[in-house]
Amino acid sequence: MALLHQHLTALPDPAAEEHAHSERLSALIRAEIARTGSIPFSRYMELALYAPGLGYYAAGKQKFGLAGDFVTAPESFPVFGRCLARAAMEVLEQLGGGAILEAGAGSGKLAATMLNELGARGVLPETYYILELSTDLRERQAATIAQVAPEHTGRVRWIDRLPEPRFRGLVLANELLDAMPVEHFKVYPGGVTQLSVAWHEDRFDWVERPAPPAVVNRITKLDLAPGYVSEVGLAAEAWIRSIGERIDAGVLLLIDYGFPRAEFYHPDRATGTVMCHYRHRAHPNPLILPGLQDITAHVDFTAVAKAGADVGLELLGYTSQAAFLIGSGLDEFVRASDPGDVRAHLALTEQIKKLTLPHEMGELYKVIGLGRGRNLELRGFRTQDRRGRLELRAG
Repeated sequence: MALLHQHLTALPDPAAEEHAHSERLSALIRAEIARTGSIPFSRYMELALYAPGLGYYAAGKQKFGLAGDFVTAPESFPVFGRCLARAAMEVLEQLGGGAILEAGAGSGKLAATMLNELGARGVLPETYYILELSTDLRERQAATIAQVAPEHTGRVRWIDRLPEPRFRGLVLANELLDAMPVEHFKVYPGGVTQLSVAWHEDRFDWVERPAPPAVVNRITKLDLAPGYVSEVGLAAEAWIRSIGERIDAGVLLLIDYGFPRAEFYHPDRATGTVMCHYRHRAHPNPLILPGLQDITAHVDFTAVAKAGADVGLELLGYTSQAAFLIGSGLDEFVRASDPGDVRAHLALTEQIKKLTLPHEMGELYKVIGLGRGRNLELRGFRTQDRRGRLELRAG
């Protein structure tokens, strides 16, 4: 088996208690590796992020904001949540009512912002569900909502599994798919190998194994050059199919960073898209600091659309975050802002720049809508229609 060593990026040293936490998770991962010699990267990523009580999202480490490892749009830019509330209002009005389900609600700021905006407009959901597995994050979300949107706390309900039997309303996920485990692969002239994780010389390292049929079937159609390394998001696709089956009428709205398939597997992106975040430093090595750093991979939006189509969801729209926010009334918030209140007006304009400029979040982040029901549409997709870029008829 070939070992593929990876250069370690210089990062701040973790505190003693963080190091001890990471060692406990490492021991858990090593024990699983010991049974078979290696584990798929998807399984390593799952344990590193979600192992009960130890994984990055399952433990108590501060993740969001300046005191954490990264910043997300809902955490820092309230106008983002207000625009998404407009989209939610459209869905609820077209359906004549319904619920909102937010999957992976972070600190709870998006839920609080949306509830306040919807309340002010008199279009509140019957229930605001939060699908969250982390006990720590549930507690933080509850505290945030109680502080920011106290009059709406009775409308919020936490769930740990997808709704049964059917759901009517809006399902919303912001930066969720990028944190789902991915299969890692490498292309050779004679086929495709799976990049797995082993324990070698006192550290985690890459090994190559035969790739599973689902990966081989996907990748052999792409005619990638030998040596090409990338990912396949089978877990995200399965999640979309699972939740899509439960939508009786409504919209699945997903915001994340990624590309259509042709851009995702572009020749210039031959080392893959896996990226880690630790104390606001980005680096490409997921095999260090288990439990202390976020691990992400970009989203193949062609695969997202196809997964939705597999369970009968219609592709309602696909566009950039900037275009979606503008179409969802971002300009109305600007017009309503008082230039005389210099501090507030400048804060709003700075938020808008971060959310919409191409070199900030406006272009890298995309929005895709999948729906079930008659004539559902969202204004956010009217500004710019990129559905053709997904090349869904290409197979």
